[in-house]
Amino acid sequence: MFIGPSLGCYCLLFFFLLGDAGAEGSQKAAPEQVHLSYPGEPGCMTVTWTTWVPAASEVQFGLQLDGVLPLRAQGASSPFVDGGILRRKLYMHRVTLQGLLPGVQYVYRCGSAQGWSRRFRFRALQSGPNWSPRLAVFGDMGADNPQALPRLRRETQQGMYDVVLHVGDFAYNMDQDNARVGDTFMRLIEPVAASIPYMTCPGNHEERYNFSNYRARFSMPGNTEGLWYSWDLGPAHIISFSTEVYFFLHYGRHLIQKQFRWLERDLQKANDNRALRPWIITMGHRPMYCSNADLDDCTQHESIVRKGLSGGRYGLEDLFYKYGVDLQLWAHEHSYERLWPIYDYQVYNGSQENPYTNPRGPVHIITGSAGCEELLTPFKPFPRPWSAIRVREYGFTRLHILNSTHLHVQQVSDDQDGKIVDDVWLVRPRQGRRTYL
Repeated sequence: MFIGPSLGCYCLLFFFLLGDAGAEGSQKAAPEQVHLSYPGEPGCMTVTWTTWVPAASEVQFGLQLDGVLPLRAQGASSPFVDGGILRRKLYMHRVTLQGLLPGVQYVYRCGSAQGWSRRFRFRALQSGPNWSPRLAVFGDMGADNPQALPRLRRETQQGMYDVVLHVGDFAYNMDQDNARVGDTFMRLIEPVAASIPYMTCPGNHEERYNFSNYRARFSMPGNTEGLWYSWDLGPAHIISFSTEVYFFLHYGRHLIQKQFRWLERDLQKANDNRALRPWIITMGHRPMYCSNADLDDCTQHESIVRKGLSGGRYGLEDLFYKYGVDLQLWAHEHSYERLWPIYDYQVYNGSQENPYTNPRGPVHIITGSAGCEELLTPFKPFPRPWSAIRVREYGFTRLHILNSTHLHVQQVSDDQDGKIVDDVWLVRPRQGRRTYL
């Protein structure tokens, strides 16, 4: 029988969709895209994963790699319907493990009687302020061209890191191809993210459908679906927030005020707690400053993130300066740039010989060169007076919070086979509440 062109197209589409459903559905209840996050409570860890059908949410865990895993924890799942034309439905499972012993390595698997993941290992975070967390920090990593990922995977498996900070922009983009790109990305990062807490903040590439893929796929502390939150790690208080509330106003201008008021309360509390946790570190996607050759917000003299809405409302630079934020981590620009201690375009080095020893302004690090389909971002020909170093190579940042007075930053170049292309210590004599004013 002859099938006309239009009917033939419909048949092909039907069989394509059927095949796609079959690929997803051959083991619909088998967990995939497994990843960890720290819920902010000592002795706890949250396990998140995806299935294609409703199933129970259980984690079995213990200390031995082989044999029975004696401990059990139950959680819950929730359906996530992607906003794309196919309205694909995924089930997101979340289980929080409790009573973990600090620094002890656990073996776990997740799932249900309908299907189990393979076994993974993680080390419970140390509790209290008196230890030295090691972090891998980067933003802007895609499902295509994730240049830094193989090295991150190797170094994670070697036990080099306690935590990952992914400073916005995942997959490029998680919503694409009816959220299949998001699935691909989450599978790619699983060897890293199922082994250490993978902590996040939203970027501009998560915007579609009101950041729904980001909010559904990650499990961050607090009750804002990961849009803004804070947590303690060793001698540091880490604050994650959304720069995107300033740019996607159709999702609600009230979010700017709501986040700003939360930030001020959190910063005030953290500043009062300096005796216990002297470092305050922030992470947000779009920088206040940069010297890249594009038209992004950070290239504008009065950048929105820095100065806020028209009339100077809700600007973050004054807020972070007031409460003495030590280190500000950014991404968005596909390059690495370290600034001199800065406020309002003025450099406030500690001294000429030791600019980062007791600096009189916050230190900014822009680390968005993990690799994505948009490649690297060029710099303007001449660095600004406030720019200390610029690196246009794929890579990521190592952050070692050594103790209450010393913090170590290194930039790893993947283009140069892991060479350290920037190395700086931030040093502050221990003291109480801090302000640069």
